[in-house]
Amino acid sequence: MAKYNITEKKEKDVTYISTLSTTLVESIYEKILLKLIVEKKYRDPGYSSAKMAKEIGHNVRYISAVVHLRYRDNFSQLINDFRIKEAMYMITDKHFAKMTMEEIALATGFANRQSFYAVFFRKNGMTPLEYRQQFNQ
Repeated sequence: MAKYNITEKKEKDVTYISTLSTTLVESIYEKILLKLIVEKKYRDPGYSSAKMAKEIGHNVRYISAVVHLRYRDNFSQLINDFRIKEAMYMITDKHFAKMTMEEIALATGFANRQSFYAVFFRKNGMTPLEYRQQFNQ
């Protein structure tokens, strides 16, 4: 797949996972969910694991470890998953039919249309416009 210059994800060994107790993992996991699902922090294009760490009172490595344990992803990929899921909803919902792809990209937290298209294509194997056309047939 040469389209959008996509490379395969490499598995990394997260060595500090073993230092986390189950209780701490669950506590951090709940705080991550609160920030992403309730507060929808992923809509902020500049949201990072460092910002989340500061907000929930834990260090970046612990957040990375919990994200890896629970989602088998890194922080950026997790944030992009939330963004793409919301974008997919917006693309198919008639209330957002007049929005351009760039407007949807910005509303869901992507910094620009190009990064939105690249992540969307990697997750779905089609562009956002192709996805919209599929639902408007």
